[in-house]
Amino acid sequence: MSFFKKLASIFKEHEKINEEFYDELEETLVMGDVGIELSQEILGELKSAVKKKWIVDAAEAREVLKENMINRLEADRDGSEYDYENKQSVILAVGVNGVGKTTTVGKLAWLYKNRGKDVLLAAADTFRAAAIDQLSVWAERTGADIIKGTEGGDPGAVIFDAVKAARARNREILICDTAGRLHNKKNLINELKKLYTILDREYPEAVKETFIVVDGTTGQNALNQAREFKEAANATGLVVTKLDGSAKGGIALAIQSELKIPIKFIGVGEKAEDLRKFDPAEFVNGIFRSQEQ
Repeated sequence: MSFFKKLASIFKEHEKINEEFYDELEETLVMGDVGIELSQEILGELKSAVKKKWIVDAAEAREVLKENMINRLEADRDGSEYDYENKQSVILAVGVNGVGKTTTVGKLAWLYKNRGKDVLLAAADTFRAAAIDQLSVWAERTGADIIKGTEGGDPGAVIFDAVKAARARNREILICDTAGRLHNKKNLINELKKLYTILDREYPEAVKETFIVVDGTTGQNALNQAREFKEAANATGLVVTKLDGSAKGGIALAIQSELKIPIKFIGVGEKAEDLRKFDPAEFVNGIFRSQEQ
């Protein structure tokens, strides 16, 4: 059972609040990869609110829990998360192989092209076999221009050429795919820093965004990856993919709580339109929706 359904089911199965209710709730949060420490913190705040407000019904406790989760996910959001969309901007997507990074770049192109934006793609993941071809398919599908090099080539050269093209063609958004660099490979982290140097030098007027892409199904491993990339990259946002039906859906709370970086997009399916802007209230309400229907 997914994290979402399991969490919602607790409030179906328990009409009144008791210790069994709290035990099941804590177990579900921990198993859903919210994390032991954060789960206990959330549970402690819930118990405190229940006691203070004399709450006895699980349904009322559910609303308190929802508010708690929404507040946590909104804590590091100030309303400027998508300001870059209306400015000359560059989005750099980073993350390890297999998290859906290249697909996310393609879906971002689809999203912005459908909003009438002039988009340019940069296939700077020159190390992974077929990454360039994969992004080329997305470029053709979305109608976005693409700058690409050769497999095994210099990613920095691709970024350099892409910046020149973006400026010459007056493209509004440049979206760059990068190699699936493992966080424990120092040379790849240095490569990422080189890309920043090129962007800062050649495209100073553009707003720079770096999205750390993580796979929601990998749980705590996703948190570890995001933690390491935050140290190496000028991260401005997170993209959590594969959240549809995930048993590890609580990782969104864990990552937000620790890294203090706003989640900007979530992937909830394989279709292009399944990459969505992250709305904390919508996300939390969606967790409990199956229980409310």
